Amino acid sequence: MRYFVHLSYNGAAYHGWQAQENAPSVQAEIEKCLGLKAKETISLTGCGRTDTGVHARNFFAHFDSETQFTEHELVHLTEKVNAFLPPDIVIHHIWQVENDFHARFDAQKRTYHYYISQYKNPFRIADSYYIYGDLNVPLMQKAANMLFEYDDFTSFAKLHSQTRTNLCKIYAAHWFDENGMLIFRISANRFLRNMVRSIVGTLLEVGKGKLSLNDFRSIIEAKDRCFAGFSAPAHALFLEEVVYEGINDALGAIHN
Repeated sequence: MRYFVHLSYNGAAYHGWQAQENAPSVQAEIEKCLGLKAKETISLTGCGRTDTGVHARNFFAHFDSETQFTEHELVHLTEKVNAFLPPDIVIHHIWQVENDFHARFDAQKRTYHYYISQYKNPFRIADSYYIYGDLNVPLMQKAANMLFEYDDFTSFAKLHSQTRTNLCKIYAAHWFDENGMLIFRISANRFLRNMVRSIVGTLLEVGKGKLSLNDFRSIIEAKDRCFAGFSAPAHALFLEEVVYEGINDALGAIHN
């Protein structure tokens, strides 16, 4: 049987989602706690990978088990695991899905938010990036609009990664203000390692007047990470949403 897991985590204490040797990860922490309470070895497959320090408001994973859990047992399992997990990870819901439904490959869209504070705020230092000085946000938006014209984002990909292709389809890329916080929202069918942070860092250089719109276009077309701007700090990046056909509506009904 295959089970889906809906969860959230604060990534500050972890070296990303992916389990790895000699470094704490969200995946390893959940596998340990879930396996202990389910009384079997659990191997999770996530909807993607987040970098060290990146957070996820909505993350999905699946695992296979020979045990046929009832709906009531899954609710009880969720409660027991949450009591055992550290406070920076929470499981919202576990439910059974079709055996061929895949947390990574069946995800249709992923959305990230990057949070920028233009005013020094000691209460937001852990979850936003403080930028001193003015930013030309309209110009940054014009640069972001260029992303829709391309599908090869090699210039914003982590060097020497094992990704087979650097092609992505961008669905949304816009800046907006929410309660005085400048937020960059970007959605795509998939993201490359370090891609969002590299895009944000380069857009910020546009906003600071260090790069022109033509420079930004040239960076994309160069297909070379060396030409792009800096990677914005990880602590201000959140995986906000992952969309699956039929799954998200069903979850909304459950939580409502």
